[in-house]
Amino acid sequence: MIDIYADDNEDAIDPVYQAKARLLNEAIQGIGMGRYQWSLFLVAGFGWFVDSVWLLLSGLILAPVLSEFSFNGPFLSLAANVGLLVSTVVWGVGCDIWGRRWSFNLTLLITGIFGLSADGAANFVSLASLIAVVGRNMPVDSAVFLDMVPSTHQYLLTVMSVWWVFSQLIVSLIAWLFIANISCDPSSVTCARKDNMGWCYLLFTLGALTLFMWGLRFFVFTLLESPRYLIGLNKDEEAVRVICKLAKRNGTKTTLTVTHLQEAQALVMEKYSCELDLAGSVYSIGQLELANRHAILSKSSVYRVGHIKALFRTQKLGWLTTLLIALRGIIRLASTLYNNFLPFILNSRDMAFGDGSLNTTYCNIRQVILSVLGIPGALLASWAVESPWVGRRGILVISSGLTGAFLLVTTTTWSSNALLGWNCAYAFNSNIMYGVLYALSPEVFPAKDRGTSNGLVSTATCIFGVIALVIALYANLKMAVPVYIAGVLIMVVGGMSLLLPYEP
Repeated sequence: MIDIYADDNEDAIDPVYQAKARLLNEAIQGIGMGRYQWSLFLVAGFGWFVDSVWLLLSGLILAPVLSEFSFNGPFLSLAANVGLLVSTVVWGVGCDIWGRRWSFNLTLLITGIFGLSADGAANFVSLASLIAVVGRNMPVDSAVFLDMVPSTHQYLLTVMSVWWVFSQLIVSLIAWLFIANISCDPSSVTCARKDNMGWCYLLFTLGALTLFMWGLRFFVFTLLESPRYLIGLNKDEEAVRVICKLAKRNGTKTTLTVTHLQEAQALVMEKYSCELDLAGSVYSIGQLELANRHAILSKSSVYRVGHIKALFRTQKLGWLTTLLIALRGIIRLASTLYNNFLPFILNSRDMAFGDGSLNTTYCNIRQVILSVLGIPGALLASWAVESPWVGRRGILVISSGLTGAFLLVTTTTWSSNALLGWNCAYAFNSNIMYGVLYALSPEVFPAKDRGTSNGLVSTATCIFGVIALVIALYANLKMAVPVYIAGVLIMVVGGMSLLLPYEP
């Protein structure tokens, strides 16, 4: 793993942890990319798949559930986003507290159970309550994957976005089968459940698929606890055992021993006797900050205020954290505004379209096409981040600028074919942007605080999504201004990307 903190004030980051982490990085690099990591790429990708499915679901089932339950449409997305906000905090911060394995194995199980139960919802309140519990695996899964992959294959975290667009393709095809064929006519005065079973079948199918993926994770694949998480708790022996198991699974050997970690600690201890943290409390190098430690679930599960403070301990880290929160938040605000206010523009031109462009079947066909185009976008992103001529900053600037531009252009179309064409360009570039941005957060933060950092940035994303939905609920939806604002905001994100202080 690239040491992006080498030019920071070394007193600000636990030097013992840094020394041990470098040894772990060398050991994982020596073991190489093998069977375990490729299997992890598969099962961790389930998190991207499931999060994308359940995030897209609210829009796919909106028309039929509106016909059946008669409620204010944006409330369904609001419930889903509030649920994502809570689960992001719980699982993102939680994987730095009770370990990666608990969070990794529980998120899909909970999502599958509640998703499967949602198909039997008798009213809007029960449906919204159940959907609010599903999703938010990515903050955990990205930390899990990056903790075990050698630096030569770190780019695979960006490739993970292929799972995101692949899931959109799958769920669009399933929705095309059920929603388009087994739903009430939107013009009908009444809508009985027996005539509107499409959305129920869709929820049941996706819930069952999520549980199947959880079964593969839990019963077929055995996740090793993160050695970087373990050394953060001073569990050096356990960390070395994990490295040895990793080498065995990959059919190779490692020379790392506990003695190597102890020697690294001793060398640092010779240079430093104690540290004064930013809050003014003294703690021994390489030891838990006992004054700021709270037991959760068990003696080995601890919450440390230091997990959050570590994200702001240097000027560069503080700026990086703040900037990523802003980038992710602005993009979520813009995309949510776009999705909620664009229908007004299209409806206002429906007579001009004259080809049923807002028909449910057409919308599902359109989503399939856009999902297919997202796959090459994700692959291009993985190449760009490793290119010395482009890099993460460069591809973010380019993709964000083009995404915002094509978003604005979609508002000028007067035919469904033109709309589809511009949306294809928008989908291609936005998948590049999302793929790079969502991989960047876990890449640039300290490994021992990776879950917390992912959770913090993702929490901000959810908060901005909720704000946008509240705007959609109480603003005048029959106006186009928010759509134009959304396009400009995404282009602004492109410019802000140049200010990123790290290039992993």
